[in-house]
Amino acid sequence: MSSRKPHRDTPATEERERPDTPTAEDTPDSGASAPRYPLSFLGLSGKTKTLVDWLVVLAAVWLLITAVNAIGEGFSMAAGDGAAELFQFASNPFVGLVVGILATVLTQSSSTTTSITVALVAGGMPIDIAIPVLIGANLGTTMTSSLVSLGMARNPEMFRRGYAAATVHDMYNLTATVIFLPLELAFGFLEKASDWLATQLSGAGGGPVGAVFEALGDAVSFVTEPGVDLFVWIVSPLPDVAGGIVLLVAGVALILLVIGFIGTMLKSLLVGTAQRIFHRALGSGQFVGALTGTVITVLVQSSSTTTSLVVPLAGSGKFSLKQIFPFVVGSNIGTTVTALIAAFGFSGGEAKVALQAALVHLLFQSVRLDPHPGPAVPARDPPQGRRPPCETRDAQ
Repeated sequence: MSSRKPHRDTPATEERERPDTPTAEDTPDSGASAPRYPLSFLGLSGKTKTLVDWLVVLAAVWLLITAVNAIGEGFSMAAGDGAAELFQFASNPFVGLVVGILATVLTQSSSTTTSITVALVAGGMPIDIAIPVLIGANLGTTMTSSLVSLGMARNPEMFRRGYAAATVHDMYNLTATVIFLPLELAFGFLEKASDWLATQLSGAGGGPVGAVFEALGDAVSFVTEPGVDLFVWIVSPLPDVAGGIVLLVAGVALILLVIGFIGTMLKSLLVGTAQRIFHRALGSGQFVGALTGTVITVLVQSSSTTTSLVVPLAGSGKFSLKQIFPFVVGSNIGTTVTALIAAFGFSGGEAKVALQAALVHLLFQSVRLDPHPGPAVPARDPPQGRRPPCETRDAQ
């Protein structure tokens, strides 16, 4: 008795039935999986664990704002009325640019660099010196995507495509700096625009919007002021200069620790949600891609997570550079949220200049967006013997 062989699809049929949008299982290991849970020693689970996690995140945000305020207070104590003179070494904008790049490369966090810069501006750092530092902080983040692509080095073709995606991120930030830094030095458009916006939002310009933001800033200051007062009381036995230096060092150390801790907590809470949002947005257009990159970065407080999601997709050939590029752009915008949160911790005359510094960072990221996004074309696997779809010609 002969038996019938089970029906099997031909390779062509399998190729036709394969979906254009990958699922989480199709995506290569990107290193974006949930990290080690920091509070595992508590043995919590279920809703209790979720509630405690969010309370801890809120407490960490409070500590972050307090640390930023401590830096501003410490700088004011140490520098006194001569704050501007201390930064004469950075009056050359290219020196400020290098300072921002090095600070971000060393800390591997542009949020840390921008938050510290916001605090220094509130303490007396001139805004025209802070702007190149903020732009340099954006350039320093380009190292992360290149490091992610190195994880594909064992597969030459995959590494070539992944490194191409990382290089696009690098060139995007480098080109923006080459274009907008000279324009800022010549016309001061970022300084003027941020000054106007900060005046409106800080309440100095009047109006209902300014009143709302002023009330929000006062509320944040009211909550964080006891912590700042505690820091000042601890260093009060020291001379002003020594006490200010101690506050500066303590504030920087706290920011480094707290931003890393917040990122770890939010990743453990939201990395699964971020991945689902990411996969649903693939192939939906450039604007949706940029918005999704922004949302993911805000959720997990790490542009590195967004980068680690998109670079492996380019390396696998699932999507072209043109399709993953908007996510990288959106991740840059998402990094501005931390500086804005830090700026709301100041009140009085410090509030406006701190908010202006944070808005400079936001404006620099926003003015680079393409106002006329085109449709995203789903990528297909290239025929045998042809180059993959992530070539430069596809990204044009």
